[in-house]
Amino acid sequence: MKLKGKVFKYGADVNTDVIIPARYLNVSEPSHLARHCMEDIDPDFVKKVSPGDIIMATTNFGCGSSREHAPLAIKACGVSCVVAASFARIFFRNAINIGLPVLECPEAVAHTASGDELEVDLTTGQIKNLTKNMAFNAKPYPEFMAELIRAGGLIEYTRRRLASQKA
Repeated sequence: MKLKGKVFKYGADVNTDVIIPARYLNVSEPSHLARHCMEDIDPDFVKKVSPGDIIMATTNFGCGSSREHAPLAIKACGVSCVVAASFARIFFRNAINIGLPVLECPEAVAHTASGDELEVDLTTGQIKNLTKNMAFNAKPYPEFMAELIRAGGLIEYTRRRLASQKA
């Protein structure tokens, strides 16, 4: 599966409180969360982001509280994936569970700027910076995680598995 989009790049330690501020956690409706995604770190993010765009950050992306709302808000606003030098482990797992692709690739982060266009191949882990004509390799997902991403997350994956067992 290939994804293509414009990069919105952030620094280190982007925590879940700036991805989706706590004041919006009284609901879990994805469309509501999407309207407030990244607003405390980038107030105009939701006005600028287009479906398929990519969030990139340096280290420890998604640190802080373990709320699932953070990757859900990112996915709901149309972001196709997040590339970072490193992720907080709970954010990484929550993202996979809701079907948001996340890739660790310090080299891609070091050589990419906001506004660059990337093409990400989730099958191979290759990340191409189309703006700078450079390519990088992230570690591809193990097959079980790739299945979760292809299905759109753990819930849809489980539904499909249960339906296939009934057939």
